[in-house]
Amino acid sequence: MEVSEAIRRRRSIRRFRQEQVPLPVLQKLVEAARLAPSGGNLQPWEFIIVHEAMLLPKVFSTLAWAGYIAPEGTPPEGKRPAAYIVALQNTSVNPRTPVADLAAAIENILLQAVEEGLGSCWIGSVKREKLAELLSIPEGYVIDSVVALGYPDEESVVEPFSGSVKYWRDEKGVFHVPKKSLAEIVHYNRFQPHQKSC
Repeated sequence: MEVSEAIRRRRSIRRFRQEQVPLPVLQKLVEAARLAPSGGNLQPWEFIIVHEAMLLPKVFSTLAWAGYIAPEGTPPEGKRPAAYIVALQNTSVNPRTPVADLAAAIENILLQAVEEGLGSCWIGSVKREKLAELLSIPEGYVIDSVVALGYPDEESVVEPFSGSVKYWRDEKGVFHVPKKSLAEIVHYNRFQPHQKSC
């Protein structure tokens, strides 16, 4: 798969088939994260793979889903993630660019997931204290975010941006996600205000 295809196919997925994701596949995702760029090459990241069946519902209870369409955006029983990767920032390395570093590593996870046939959802709305206690995360580590994973059981498509960033689910269960066009976000050689459409 070409990188451009993985980028176009990557969508946030919130409904999953109840199939176990093999541990070697999850390790491959973390391997992709490990190779991400990092400010000063400090690599302030560590990752917890959660795939134990007894832990999955407990991790699920610490996450919030699809705020624009809550509570309908929350995966129901029988459609929940089959695994998680919890992204941690190791604060002891005194990272220069921790937010950017973790974001680059997580994007690598998301793109590798596409190649592996997995759906993913990058979640920043986390009950961090509760999750840290659940996973025995010591002081000196900060939970950045969680990537929910599994084999997808829904479709998510890009829609042209028309003034609202709010996504929605149609009557067939398809997720529609507005994205701004290239013309709305790109400038050439210097900043130039965009023409407002009437």
